[in-house]
Amino acid sequence: MLFGLDGVEIGLIIVFLCLFSGILTGFPVAFAIGGAGLLSFGIIAALDSAGILVHQALDTNAQAYRDLVNSGVNPVTISHFRYPDLPTYMQPLFEGGWEQAIDRNLSFIVNRMNERVFAGASIETLLAVLMFVMMGIVLERSKIANDLLTTMARVFGPIPGGLAVSVVIVGAFLAASTGIVGATVVTMGLLSLPTMLRHNYSPELATGVIAASGTLGQIIPPSIVIVLLGTLAGDLYSAAQEARAQAVGCTDALTYLGKPAVVSVGTLFQAAMLPGIFLAFLYALYAFGYALLNPHKAPPVHLSHTSHETITRREGLLWFLAIPVILIGGAIVFGQVGIAGNQSVLVKEYTDAGARASLRTNVSEQCEAAMIELHGQEAWNTAISEQAAIEASGGAVESVQRTPEEIERLTAVAVETAPKLGKGLLTVMVLLSVVLAFGRGVAPSADPRPLLIGAAGIAGILAMDALFVSPLTSSGTAALYYLIPALLMAYGLKEAAMRLGKNELFRVVFPPLVLIVAVLGSILGGVTNPTPAAGLGAGGAILLAAYRKLADHHKSGKIILGAAFSVVIMILIGSNFDLRLGRGDVPFEDWAAYIVALVAFYYAMFGILYACWVLWGDGTLGIVVRETAKVTSMVFTILIGSQLLNLVVISFGGEHYIQSFLRSFDNEFTVFLLVMLVLFFLGFVLDFLEIIYIVVPIVGPVIYGGTMDPKWVTIMIAVNLQTSFLTPPFGFALFYLRGVAPPSVTTGHIYRGIIPFVLIQVIGLGILWTFPDIVTIVPNLLAK
Repeated sequence: MLFGLDGVEIGLIIVFLCLFSGILTGFPVAFAIGGAGLLSFGIIAALDSAGILVHQALDTNAQAYRDLVNSGVNPVTISHFRYPDLPTYMQPLFEGGWEQAIDRNLSFIVNRMNERVFAGASIETLLAVLMFVMMGIVLERSKIANDLLTTMARVFGPIPGGLAVSVVIVGAFLAASTGIVGATVVTMGLLSLPTMLRHNYSPELATGVIAASGTLGQIIPPSIVIVLLGTLAGDLYSAAQEARAQAVGCTDALTYLGKPAVVSVGTLFQAAMLPGIFLAFLYALYAFGYALLNPHKAPPVHLSHTSHETITRREGLLWFLAIPVILIGGAIVFGQVGIAGNQSVLVKEYTDAGARASLRTNVSEQCEAAMIELHGQEAWNTAISEQAAIEASGGAVESVQRTPEEIERLTAVAVETAPKLGKGLLTVMVLLSVVLAFGRGVAPSADPRPLLIGAAGIAGILAMDALFVSPLTSSGTAALYYLIPALLMAYGLKEAAMRLGKNELFRVVFPPLVLIVAVLGSILGGVTNPTPAAGLGAGGAILLAAYRKLADHHKSGKIILGAAFSVVIMILIGSNFDLRLGRGDVPFEDWAAYIVALVAFYYAMFGILYACWVLWGDGTLGIVVRETAKVTSMVFTILIGSQLLNLVVISFGGEHYIQSFLRSFDNEFTVFLLVMLVLFFLGFVLDFLEIIYIVVPIVGPVIYGGTMDPKWVTIMIAVNLQTSFLTPPFGFALFYLRGVAPPSVTTGHIYRGIIPFVLIQVIGLGILWTFPDIVTIVPNLLAK
């Protein structure tokens, strides 16, 4: 054995050194990874052929090994690390020679590329990366960050450390609208760093808060990191739990777990919301506390405001806090008491299958023992009681077809018991009422009558829905009932929008906020998956950027507004009318709705093409396309190269060796803590993409194969990877900031400035470790 090390250990060291050397050469990382795989394989193959590298393999034919297996020990957990006294024998790393390893690797490469890059189940989700990248670059080029920073600095500047707090808020805002670290750090570095230095801010605090806030895009959805991690986590968790179930004697993961072993990107977006906001809060809290302790290093700043009406504190609390809280609280009460809710009265043509026990009880003794250990004796006894009751009543009832009379009777009962107000309609009306309240709040001295007319229209729509619109009322008839109140509502909303447009804060925040709500709301609410939502975000960002360009040149943006309005019309028609014209009998109102939706679609397409033409005219579109192509091609090239490097590690047993080491620990939290420490220190030298595609697939079968919640595991990894942007010497956020910082700001300032924020990241990870409900509460509530 060379240097007293196992051949697999030396092979892993060679792979890491080749990868590290490839990155240090300055060659593009996307190609350095693949080159490191080829180079390391060649070196390992040469040493193996020369007989220098040998592996200590367990002798599975030895009596001691057979005794362990016969005693009930799972062969998967038997390793040299856990049982060092077991007999071993020496074997070459490549048992069939390096030629056979190459043949096997080539076939694996073809399969892996097909599964994960070209035609696999995850390719649709990976397409969201492209559109989220385009969305971020378009918004960054539309100067949204400039307006946000200026406005937030005017709002928060007068408080101690206000400029730093405003940078954190804008960083969180840009994270939810762009999600691209480089663009965010560079933009905020160019815009806010000179201002902060000019107002005597400490260079350390200024650079630290800019670099840290710029990395929030890696955790606050829509995050590219979560999309990439989610596609891996879904496959790893499903495979790991299936292997875990079969290892304990159960037929499949569903039987063993009592629920499907599934984790989606949409669920991870839900889980990432609170941790992302929590981290932003910790950053802002540190900036504020630093300013209180060192007032001369982060002094208050009073910036001039643009002209808009000054409101009193009482008016602000009333219209911006009290009224919205009353409206939202009233809607929640209506839902709790049954006045509002789901009005669906659709009766299934077939009855539901009979009730089934909460856990499958017809399992082997070995699986039963494992399920009791996992779920507890009480849960197993409950499932046994449920199954006994089902069998006593004649067994599980199969689904049967209902007669037309039964369907009619059940429909009548559902109509009679349906809530008076639809949940979706009430939610929309509450949001529009809040817009009216804000419109009143920004201009309390203006004529209130237009807003009162709009409020009367909202009340009229709700009254019509409660009194005249039943669940069986057709969408066309309901639209006629709503017509006059809707016109009154539109009149009031137009006036509110004009008043909000004159207010600097709302004018800057409202457009991107609408886009964020549309994208994230559709994902978090379960309306669609990330890929269509990303397409909506990219299209909306193009419209928003074009409108901004036209406004800068004092040109009309009515075509852009019309296109955005057309998209809203399509969504409303699609959710309220049946547009399937291929069915037998199509009512006139559905035909009319289809024609209106078709016209809206063509106008929306015309608006998007016009927006592209506007952006093409000033060169923005070309830059956006090139930058999007560069970023996405880098991501997918790294994906391909990392698969090659992974296969090299697999070919000489490195993956199995690492997993055996991790499984040698009895406590799965100890294993995960060890993995998190490794990921943290790898973040000093590797980018998040390399860690996701090289390290996570190796350790994933272990950390996703236990009892820990996969959502919590994935978000913890994502927060850990966020730290890799801040840790020297290869923290990319530091490089981005160094490139745009003035000469007075040194690299030492930047390195010293990020140290507190790296510690905040570690503290944040510790809090998420101690209180995992911060991660799981949102997806669990939305699931209910």
